[in-house]
Amino acid sequence: MSPGDRSAGLLVRRAVPAEFPAVARLTVAAYEADGQLKGENGYGAVLADVADRAEHGEILVAVDGATGTVLGSVTYVLPGSPYAELSGPGEAEFRMLAVDPAAQGRGVGVALVRACLSRAVAQGCTAMVICVRSGLADAAHRLYAGLGFVRTPQRDWSPLPGVDLLALRMALPAGPDRPAVG
Repeated sequence: MSPGDRSAGLLVRRAVPAEFPAVARLTVAAYEADGQLKGENGYGAVLADVADRAEHGEILVAVDGATGTVLGSVTYVLPGSPYAELSGPGEAEFRMLAVDPAAQGRGVGVALVRACLSRAVAQGCTAMVICVRSGLADAAHRLYAGLGFVRTPQRDWSPLPGVDLLALRMALPAGPDRPAVG
């Protein structure tokens, strides 16, 4: 699904500044619900700073097509962004994928990932890379594996003691009219 397309009552598009407070609340709530902010050392504040993320990347939101309620969000970045953790030449990356705990199971996460993949292909990227915290969010691991992401353990890393991030990568289809980003 491309941003702006509707699927199963969802609309995925770029967030507008008026939605940043809702994005901040749902992102922190989703990470708390998954147990990812225990001993977080300030990461909750990073998640809540949507304006900074929007300045250095692209914030996409999935909204309920009927009510306009923000149900989920993700930060999409290219290499060199302050929010890029893994991406190298030709790769795109997304971070901070979050779905409102009350909206889980509606396909929001899949819609947001597909929107990121569409952006990456349109920009000529050859792969999408992401990190998933080890030992948490089994649903996230299943989601990414089901979409075609594969583990790349040589790129695993740890930003803090006790926070182990697993690297995942998906090769993207080449486009005949697009030069590779990089």
